[in-house]
Amino acid sequence: MIMISSWKRRRAARRAAGKSEQRTVNNENGEMELMIPSDFKCPISLDLMKDPVTLSTGITYDRGNIEKWIEAGNFTCPLTNQVLRSLEPIPNHTIRKKIQDWCVENRSYGIERIPTPRVPVSSMEVLEIFSNINVACKKQDGVACRDLVIKVKSWAKESERNKRCIVNNGAGTVLTEALQAFSKESSFDENVDVLDEILSALTIIFPLHEEAKGFLGSAPAMRCLIWFLSSGDLSRRRNAVLALRELVLSSDLRKLNDLSEMEGVTEALFKMVKDPICHTATKASLTVIYHIITSCSTSEKQVTKLVNLGLVPLLLEILVDTEKGLCEKALGVLDGICNSNEGREMACNNALTMPVLVKKILRVSNLATEFSVSILWKLCRNEKREHGGVLVEALQFGAFQKLLLLLQLGCVDGTKERVSELLKLLNLHRNKMECVDPMDNFKDLKRSF
Repeated sequence: MIMISSWKRRRAARRAAGKSEQRTVNNENGEMELMIPSDFKCPISLDLMKDPVTLSTGITYDRGNIEKWIEAGNFTCPLTNQVLRSLEPIPNHTIRKKIQDWCVENRSYGIERIPTPRVPVSSMEVLEIFSNINVACKKQDGVACRDLVIKVKSWAKESERNKRCIVNNGAGTVLTEALQAFSKESSFDENVDVLDEILSALTIIFPLHEEAKGFLGSAPAMRCLIWFLSSGDLSRRRNAVLALRELVLSSDLRKLNDLSEMEGVTEALFKMVKDPICHTATKASLTVIYHIITSCSTSEKQVTKLVNLGLVPLLLEILVDTEKGLCEKALGVLDGICNSNEGREMACNNALTMPVLVKKILRVSNLATEFSVSILWKLCRNEKREHGGVLVEALQFGAFQKLLLLLQLGCVDGTKERVSELLKLLNLHRNKMECVDPMDNFKDLKRSF
């Protein structure tokens, strides 16, 4: 009996020693590496699982990897190839606790304990809260709706998985419909807080689909956005202009026309460019302005307003030195403004116009080059002064050489035709002026933007 007991103890000791030896292996450099137990590895990535979940087939995967697999349109288990009876994976708390214990045991190898993951929101929970938001809208219960929207925002911010679940269950339609419901003139002042929360939540789930843009483009909702855009609160102004950008990117020209005719929208958008909050808001403002002045039936009226407000010199000041995205949008707006006589006159009379436009050709992007050429073409072909005006200015800053190079490098057909016409116009005045470096005009310029 004593011999058997002693033998069992020795066998147990040998097994423990064997396990200890298998914890580490030597890598190619002869250094000790920790081996992760195979049960703790995700079969897809072969990495240590941080949020283990089990499918209906009984196989455990890391949540992020298996959700990507399912979202890609796969409805079978990656390991067994069996059809999944349910697409909702179940958290495997047993494996997760074992992994956490293993991490603690191997702290000396630099392993950090994986945090306990939060349980992601389910489609059923999302649909239930959306149903409650609809009920609150019908009852005009702003307080209840505000609390529910705050809950939706907190879920969306927890993880990308939650955000996808919320969006896929119709968040855009529910929230824009709620925005419309609480934007009625009779109760607008009472509902400012809930409208603020709804607008903030919408910015998290952009882009919107067409049905949601339909609610966003209703008269009450647009009035609400313009009110927020004109308010003093920076966060509200930013959220409002991001929502307006979503609206103008839709294919509904009727709503764009309605927006352009609303009182105060042009002035509010100009203020967003003049007193910038951030690059994102400025780019969104320029996008909205661009669509209003190039696609609306009232574009001439809006261009006149913007020119009188002083948008042309403001755009040129921005263009002196800015990043690619903002540069493209500012040039696009300037191109739209130069369709009008007032816009062209204001641009021709500004000393920055020619050096800025010539500088942007072949320097920023293909789109920036196309816009710059288009503006130059509009200004030069309408030049009627005997001394050459902008044509001579363009020559001074090296436009002829740049346009010739652009023609040699190649460009789209529309731009190519304009470049050819510009070269003919400029060639008539080449003997009048010598070229100067366009950068000379910027040496002593201090921008307020």
